[in-house]
Amino acid sequence: MSRQFLKANPQIEADRRLLQYQCYENYLDSLVTHQDECFLQSIEVSRTIAELGYRSSGETLSKSQFEKRLAAVLNYLYPPYKPYELSSDGMIGEDPVQLDLALRERPNRVGIVSTIIFLKYMTKSGFEISGYIDYAEKLANEDWKPFFRGKKRIVPKPNDMGYYHWKSGRVVCNDSLNYKVQQDPRKGLIFQNRFDRKMINPAPGSEPGPNSTRKRIYTDMYDLVIIFDHFVRQRI
Repeated sequence: MSRQFLKANPQIEADRRLLQYQCYENYLDSLVTHQDECFLQSIEVSRTIAELGYRSSGETLSKSQFEKRLAAVLNYLYPPYKPYELSSDGMIGEDPVQLDLALRERPNRVGIVSTIIFLKYMTKSGFEISGYIDYAEKLANEDWKPFFRGKKRIVPKPNDMGYYHWKSGRVVCNDSLNYKVQQDPRKGLIFQNRFDRKMINPAPGSEPGPNSTRKRIYTDMYDLVIIFDHFVRQRI
């Protein structure tokens, strides 16, 4: 959800008034009275009296409180731009699937390529799990650093585009951020890209579809890995 639709908390709203002051000294000066200026004849003494809370019926902020609250308001109104961070930066793993997915991370994050990953692996108890993963969606929602550093495997889950647990017979299909999942009576599972509406056919032995490629990766991490790269030409 974009920031303009979010409502600031009451403290942020109340502290918007601090934007009128260029620094803490200006804030204290706003509390100094004409009598202070006339009788004290010292701006430093006047500011000290104001800082001690003698010139306000409400809360008087210390310098650290002023700076902290002003920074919170500025951060809310003008959030710093933080470009995405590549999880594969500083990659340690050298397995082919890690290398191939590292090459595809940036194009998936910027929307040039939309990759579907098919994974099949055996659990420790000897049962097969397989599924289809929307790579870009997974990058946005999960931390891939452990995967690229060889500390964790990415595995299909019931909330991915496709999930099949051979022991339980559980079959799950879900639409993802980039794809709609369709069941074709003849072709089986079909993925439709949401942006250019092209179909990707993952069936073995068939062409994957327009602007799409298929690649099998031979890896020690999984029993079978196939990557479908769809080059997004036009957003509709």
